[in-house]
Amino acid sequence: MILLLVSVAGALGCVVRYLMEYAVRRHHPTLRPWGTVAANAIGCAVAGWAAYSLSEPLDAHWHSVVMTGFCGGLTTFSSAFAIPAILAKEHHWSYSVAIVVTTPLACALFFAGGALIGH
Repeated sequence: MILLLVSVAGALGCVVRYLMEYAVRRHHPTLRPWGTVAANAIGCAVAGWAAYSLSEPLDAHWHSVVMTGFCGGLTTFSSAFAIPAILAKEHHWSYSVAIVVTTPLACALFFAGGALIGH
């Protein structure tokens, strides 16, 4: 049952990330992948909340559903590295550097914010 819940939560996270990327590109057609950065940051906020609020033994399954499933589907480590490489390859150096610097900083701040909410 938990495997099914983790799978459904992961699929939901993927859909949310796609919708975020779609919304950003639809309203701001750009090479800058701010939808991906936002998805990673929001996923880190949810992970921070889950890490501090789902600590009871009965919450272990929900921890897997939220962290492994939803956050795993929402966030994307591979795109966080691939997109700056593609931008650099296309000589968009400033965008590439901005993503490399912004993503970990935003994710750390959002994780801390989520942790404060969950604490």
